[in-house]
Amino acid sequence: MNIVCLDLEGVLVPEIWIAFAEASGIPELKRTTRDEPDYDKLMKWRIGILKEHGLGLKEIQATIEKIDPMPGAKEFLDELRSLTQVIIISDTFSQFATPLMKKLGWPTIFCNSLEVAPDGEITGFKMRCEKSKLTTVKALQSIGYQEGLSPVPGF
Repeated sequence: MNIVCLDLEGVLVPEIWIAFAEASGIPELKRTTRDEPDYDKLMKWRIGILKEHGLGLKEIQATIEKIDPMPGAKEFLDELRSLTQVIIISDTFSQFATPLMKKLGWPTIFCNSLEVAPDGEITGFKMRCEKSKLTTVKALQSIGYQEGLSPVPGF
């Protein structure tokens, strides 16, 4: 049995934090895991920047609403899903992913979640599991899915 696992940002859609950095005029938010591989440290830093600038979930979601999938991404996913099962495994957050999943035809996504105060301030985040991409692929292999090569970085 086969299942295809894809990343989201930089593969199917542009990088959310880079788009928000440009929209908000805060270039520091362009920092990604390529710059800071410790995701926990990176997210705590991002949350601090947001707090410093008085920005929250509403402002980020307004930017995400304007993000379109990469050219051909939806068609690629549609064709791929006609051939096999597909799971998107992402470090993003469900509060960010939902409008993008709508634009991509509602593929299955495994991602993390944000902790958000009633006023919309992002106060923290909850990771789905440690090393979520690797852990998920290993779990799928443990229930009979075959390991294969992926052209997607990080898998």
